[in-house]
Amino acid sequence: MHATLRQLRLFLALADTGSVSGAARATHVTQPTASMQLRELTESVGTPLYEVISRRVHLTEVGRDLAETVRRITGEWDGFGQRIDALKGLTRGRLSIAVVSTAKYFVPRMLGTFCSRYPEIDASLVVLNRDGVVERLQRNLDDFYVMSQPPADMELEDRVFMPNPLVLIAPLRHPLAGSDAVTARDLAAESFVLRERGSGTRMSCDRHFRKLGIRPRIRLELGSNEAVKQAVAGGLGLGVVSAHSLDGHLPEAGLCELKAEGFPIDSQWHIVRPRGKRHSPLADAFEQHLQEAVGT
Repeated sequence: MHATLRQLRLFLALADTGSVSGAARATHVTQPTASMQLRELTESVGTPLYEVISRRVHLTEVGRDLAETVRRITGEWDGFGQRIDALKGLTRGRLSIAVVSTAKYFVPRMLGTFCSRYPEIDASLVVLNRDGVVERLQRNLDDFYVMSQPPADMELEDRVFMPNPLVLIAPLRHPLAGSDAVTARDLAAESFVLRERGSGTRMSCDRHFRKLGIRPRIRLELGSNEAVKQAVAGGLGLGVVSAHSLDGHLPEAGLCELKAEGFPIDSQWHIVRPRGKRHSPLADAFEQHLQEAVGT
């Protein structure tokens, strides 16, 4: 069986984009060239790697196995190239980071300053809900991952790098606004708008409410911090969000932070990788950049 690295990268692009045209664009070749290279790769393997149904590529079982194999091969090759560049005093190559949605309030800015320092790098930032990030972590698709609640059932390299306080918010003219002593009993009488089940914020909230000994009345479960803030401002209940999502603009958003018993909830941001994953020089440089930015 014979295959070139170019063919393997093209097939991986096919798996990621779901179309021959998308793979061609991703690898900067023409569509006829992409089709020819993929056909030659399939013939070399000797069994179908994909099929096209309703103009969408679906990998066969062998194709999925090949895609994961190629991902590991290209990851090692790219890492080798970065290590050689590092020996030469150069910092370039590809950096791929996946973060949970709340981290979008600070990671892009930090990535922007990092890219300004190293303009030759090709950076990719994927923002998903926690389940999506965990799936990418399980498949080892990125250099590292930023989340507040790493999965407990995986062997991980886990480093805490920044606090993630979760604050209690209310409409600006809520009866509890301005009170310095909101109790757990007060909270038990309120309705709540919370993040969806499975999110890191919701997992922390559920544990905290159990600790306080109350069962909150949940009016809405929403999939983003912005939706929670809008619903709270609209009077649908109290909310719990990461302080990073507020950016100091509470009054302008029609919101206030309540000083309540047990709040803010202590939480942390984590940088995680599968245990044993080889670090690329770029990933280590960006991790150091994150830590310098937050003073850790």
